[in-house]
Amino acid sequence: MKLIITIFLTLLPVIAFANSSLPANRHISVQGTAEVLVEPDMAKILFKVNSVKNEPKAANNALENKVKLLIDGLNQFEISADDVVASNVKIEKTGIDYIETGHQALSEYSAIRTFEVTLNSIERVSDLTDYLLNQEVNAIQNIEFLSSKFEQLQAQVTQLAIKDAKIKADLLADSFNAKVGEVRTIRSTKDNYDSGFSTAITKMHRAQQGNNSFPQIRSNDLQATISFKSSINVVFDLEVED
Repeated sequence: MKLIITIFLTLLPVIAFANSSLPANRHISVQGTAEVLVEPDMAKILFKVNSVKNEPKAANNALENKVKLLIDGLNQFEISADDVVASNVKIEKTGIDYIETGHQALSEYSAIRTFEVTLNSIERVSDLTDYLLNQEVNAIQNIEFLSSKFEQLQAQVTQLAIKDAKIKADLLADSFNAKVGEVRTIRSTKDNYDSGFSTAITKMHRAQQGNNSFPQIRSNDLQATISFKSSINVVFDLEVED
C-alpha cells in the first residue's frame, strides 16, 4: 500500500475579525490532508443489452431470451444475484414511419435493459468483457475499479488527516515558542474517492481487431490505483508564554 500525505498549514492573526467564526482569543488554524493509494481488487461493469424486432412484444421476448442466457453464464465468474443490478425494460421505436413520397416504411422496436455487474476477482475483467461481447452485448459503457476495503480505507485516511493536523499544529506552534491548547472547532472539508481508471468498450473496438477475440486489458491498466483522500480543518487554542 502506498501512502501520500500532504499538509497545508495557516497561522491566523491573534485577534480575529468581528464577523469571523473563529475564536477571538489566540488560536491556530490548521488544515491536514491525507491520501492513501491502493491497488483495486474488484471491478464494476456497466453494460447495455437490446434486441430489435418489428413488433414491441417480439423485441421484448427476444431481449428476455438474450438476458436469460447471459445471466446463466455469469455463474462461471462467481457472480451471484446480489452482484447484479438491472434496469426495467425500455421499449423504443426506431426508424421512420414514412418517407417523403408518402409511402409507409417499416418501423422497428428496440427493447433495452441496462445492467451493472460487480466482479469480485479483478483478474477476470478481460474474460468477463470478452464473454459479454460474445453474448451480443451491444456496449460495455464503463468499467470502474474498486476496493473491497472501501469503508476501512476511508476511515484510515480520515484518521491520518486528523493525526497529521495535530502533529503539524504542534510543530508550527513550537516554532513561535507557543503551545497548542484545547480544540475549538473541527470540520471535515473533503472526503474523495477516485477509482483511477474507467473505460467504455463497444463492438466497434472489437471489429477493428484481426480475430474474434476482444483485446485483453493491458497489464498496466490493471495496476491502476484507487485514491482515498481526506481533508480536515481544526482550530486550536494557542498558548503563548509571556
